[in-house]
Amino acid sequence: MTSETLQKARDFESQYGPHIPDSERPAFHATPTIGWMNDPNGFSFYKGECHLFYQYHPYSNEWGPMHWGHLKTRDFLHWERLPAALAPDQDYDSAGCFSGGAVELPDGRQLLMYTGVQRGHNADGFIQDVQTQCVAIGDGVNYEKWGDNPILDGKDLPEGGSTIDFRDPKVWHDPDGSFYAVVGNRTAGGSGAILMYRSTDGLKWEFVRTLDSCHNQYGKMWECPDFFPMDGRQVLITSPQEMSPVGLEFHAGNGTLCLIGEYGPDKGFTRCSAQAIDYGLDFYAPQTVLAPDGRRIMIAWMQNWDTAKAKPCNCRWFGQMTLPRELSVKNGRLIQNPVRELENYRGARVIHRNIPVCGEINLPGIQGRVLDMTVTVRPTGPGLYRWFRIRVAKDGEHETIIRYRPDQGTLKLDRIRSGLPHDIVHTRSLLVRPQGGEIKLRIILDRFSVEVFVNDGEQVASAVIYTRQSAGAITFEAGGSAVIDVEKYDLVFEREEG
Repeated sequence: MTSETLQKARDFESQYGPHIPDSERPAFHATPTIGWMNDPNGFSFYKGECHLFYQYHPYSNEWGPMHWGHLKTRDFLHWERLPAALAPDQDYDSAGCFSGGAVELPDGRQLLMYTGVQRGHNADGFIQDVQTQCVAIGDGVNYEKWGDNPILDGKDLPEGGSTIDFRDPKVWHDPDGSFYAVVGNRTAGGSGAILMYRSTDGLKWEFVRTLDSCHNQYGKMWECPDFFPMDGRQVLITSPQEMSPVGLEFHAGNGTLCLIGEYGPDKGFTRCSAQAIDYGLDFYAPQTVLAPDGRRIMIAWMQNWDTAKAKPCNCRWFGQMTLPRELSVKNGRLIQNPVRELENYRGARVIHRNIPVCGEINLPGIQGRVLDMTVTVRPTGPGLYRWFRIRVAKDGEHETIIRYRPDQGTLKLDRIRSGLPHDIVHTRSLLVRPQGGEIKLRIILDRFSVEVFVNDGEQVASAVIYTRQSAGAITFEAGGSAVIDVEKYDLVFEREEG
């Protein structure tokens, strides 16, 4: 039965959402029906279709009492809008239905597992949120919250675990027949940990182990975990809060972390390496799904909590997801590339090979704001060029710059002149693997974003931009002499939203 709170949200989005024209949205990135979007939730396949839920506040473009919005897709690029799935309408989730996962049950129903938040006062009289794990079960559109919620609360935590920071369950059905979930938690020492739980039916759960703890090494609280096998390794991803910067690998604040290691039911998880997931300005709370064809696909909130107030005036939606990415592990590192379905929407090919660059040039047919472009830069001889710049979304006032310094091995993403007139972080640099001055960059542009895939997905840097849509020039510039290959496709989409 649909509650009054949920029905109100559904009526609001159906009344006002359709009035937002397609031209005000990205061409192929997921956005909320109306209002605010943050973390992806319940990224899963159900009855052969891929569903994506998300943290949602329909009534404004600011964070508010969290609902679950709902989308589904056949190709990871066209997003069909479905009615809001969850609303904060019970005592145990009255302060919000926070992030979680989804899984198909053996009886054909879909289970949503989420964090319910209840607000109260602590012993000192300050407002304090208590977080528990809850479930709702439904048919892909309508969901009923379980009568015995919450299914996990303070009594199910290991000793010293926090009920204030206990959130974001990611659930899956294991080949052994059991359901498993990983949940973020904060330990008695104040640092993050990832807890694992097991269930035979998705409703009654037992604590298995603490998978890993940060011991204040990589930030504090670990949010939004995911845990999966891939290419013979085990991958644990999470989004730490209060990160300290570490060189050019990890930046300060809310970050992302990928731990690659080994896992066994007896010994647990042993980490072998640690890396950032995205090296750009806007990326948080990634979640993955195992597609029926065996691909592990990841999507994330393409935004940054520290820059989330830097939004256009009078925008009717705020927040978007990244382009979904295919994952793999190679040489102990996470590799990410755009989903291959993107190639189905390529228009005419424009290609230039062995073009010398000394100073700034543009090339015939290389422009646009919704495109897929690969640029390979090489030295012209034994000496290295000093730097190379690609300027996109450019006009007389605006540009977004991608700059490479081969002597330092650094790539820099600069959106200072990208239409965000706010005092926020606008540049970020990353250290790339040296290849004798050669670098390959695949640049995906949508109306309000740029995503740069470096050297066939070894690293990715994502950023939101709000440059006016008429700014479509692209130029190439070298300090010294370089030679480039450019292959560019416009991306052509027809909207198929419900």
